[in-house]
Amino acid sequence: MFVVTGATGNVGRSLVRALTTAGVRLTATSRGISGEDVPEGVAHTRADLADPESLRPVFDGADALFLQNGGAGAHLLSPRDILDVAKAGGIGRVVLLSSQGVATRPGSASHGDTARSIEDAVRQSGMAWTILRPGGFDSNAYAWAESVRTRRAVAAPFADIGLPTIDPDDIAEVAAATLREDGHAGQIYELTGPELNTPRMQAEAIAAALGEPVRFIEQTRDEARAQMLHFMPEPVVDTTLAILGEPTHAERRISPDVERILGRAPRTFADWAQRHVAAFR
Repeated sequence: MFVVTGATGNVGRSLVRALTTAGVRLTATSRGISGEDVPEGVAHTRADLADPESLRPVFDGADALFLQNGGAGAHLLSPRDILDVAKAGGIGRVVLLSSQGVATRPGSASHGDTARSIEDAVRQSGMAWTILRPGGFDSNAYAWAESVRTRRAVAAPFADIGLPTIDPDDIAEVAAATLREDGHAGQIYELTGPELNTPRMQAEAIAAALGEPVRFIEQTRDEARAQMLHFMPEPVVDTTLAILGEPTHAERRISPDVERILGRAPRTFADWAQRHVAAFR
């Protein structure tokens, strides 16, 4: 039996579907999960990564764990405590959803250092481990959904700087493979999409999916920063803008790992936009 934490998120929700389709017995967990969040018949339990003891009944009798680090700026308060509870419950394999920033932004408290400390705890846990380090998600474009719906417009900085963003469904499929298959223990996989996407190109892909024009408005760095500070902590905003505006060579590198594991190329942003066009109508 597998346990999927963060089961209501962009990756976790897709992972639950993938494992269920493969016939894997699992328990899906998050702080606010309900039966509407999972396929029919899938066990689900509310639990909080910040409270390892709340996970004890979830972990008991499980074999493998999908653990996510909470994202940029978030903190697993006691990663070693979580892993100790997992081991006590019988879990022997853990797949961690980490961040590309561990390698590319090692001095950043918001993107690198916190994720690195969680990775260290996983590597030292005594369990068979696999670490997934994705870059930016295609689903970050949901931030434009309201403006596209109401004004057919996208506003973003750094219009023509591209990054190889990845479809969360591809991350989920890689996670499913590494949970189910042998040969991934002790591996760190960098996960990216198949091509560089600029904000302007992403707006064009959304427009193509809609079959209607979408106007692109290039923000200044200061305009974008002021907007982002409404919903993100300042250190996260500043590091995010640095990645978007001055990405390193490593952040622009297209990784072969998705294709190596899944036997197919990663999906494009245009494909993501077509599948999720309803959010922008």
